[in-house]
Amino acid sequence: MNPLLRRQISKHLDPALAGSEEVKTFLEAIDSSYETHQEQFNMLQRAMQISSDELYDANRQLQKDYQHQKDILDSISGAINALNLEEFKKENGDFKIGDLASHIRLQSEKLQIAAKQQEELLRNLENKNKVLTDYAHMVSHDLKSPLRNINSLVSWIQEDCASKMDNNARENFRMILNNIEKMDDLINGILKYSTIDQGEIEEYEVDLKYLVHEIVEYLIVPDSINIKIDKNLPNVLGDKFKLQQLFQNLIQNAIKSITHDNGLIEIKVEDAGEMWRFEVKDNGRGIPERYHHKIFGIFEKIENDQAATGIGLSIVKKVVEHYGGSISLKSEEGKGTSFYFTIPK
Repeated sequence: MNPLLRRQISKHLDPALAGSEEVKTFLEAIDSSYETHQEQFNMLQRAMQISSDELYDANRQLQKDYQHQKDILDSISGAINALNLEEFKKENGDFKIGDLASHIRLQSEKLQIAAKQQEELLRNLENKNKVLTDYAHMVSHDLKSPLRNINSLVSWIQEDCASKMDNNARENFRMILNNIEKMDDLINGILKYSTIDQGEIEEYEVDLKYLVHEIVEYLIVPDSINIKIDKNLPNVLGDKFKLQQLFQNLIQNAIKSITHDNGLIEIKVEDAGEMWRFEVKDNGRGIPERYHHKIFGIFEKIENDQAATGIGLSIVKKVVEHYGGSISLKSEEGKGTSFYFTIPK
């Protein structure tokens, strides 16, 4: 029996009655009712505990569901903003869900049409690039063949008529041969320019220090010009042919620009974060400022440079941009030129 209840009954019950069967049965009934009540209380506690746990789990799930729904609503909100609904509202006034659905469907159809047009444009561009490349190869072959014939014929005439030609005739033949050589360089330049960014970008490790030394070795460098190559030129990911075109054209330009003794060409590099920043510097005649903005255009050249084809620097620019870099120059007439360009590490 509940201890407090037993104490109170014992305190007020006549001891003579404590042993009677009626009182005993009465007390057992009371005791039994307390036990039943305790069981019910325990059950209620367990039920409350279970309910509390379930409510806690349910609350957590609701929070997750709420966040998920919020993310969805944010996405829908972003999509709706992208659909220019403010303009739609200005044109149509207040609109209903059906109007919104129609507008979204219309925008979706426009996007599909734009995607198809872009795909068709890219296909046409690829076809045109292929045609241009094939045309460049064809023109190169068709032009080089008669040039070789002209070169051979002029050489034979020089040999056969050497004893009959005066200095004026010899100078004329020399000019013919120089122009043939210039035309050959021009054809080669056009072909190289047209194929710089054709095909997939091949990337493998290229040792620029070795590459630049190799270029300098086979170029014709006058004894009056000293070339200094930075020993810290890095290895980069790229295509050896394209990188060779880049450095070779800049070094050749620098050599051609120096017509005095004590010529100096410096090839340097510095760390520029995600890029390598290169400099090809010379102390040659420099480039007039009026040419700075157009010097990288194809067929653009300095007026007094009759030997140039106007393609070399355009190839340089195309290679640099092919790799995601940029190029610029600083130059002053009579003091030399510095070309700066970047290549991603």
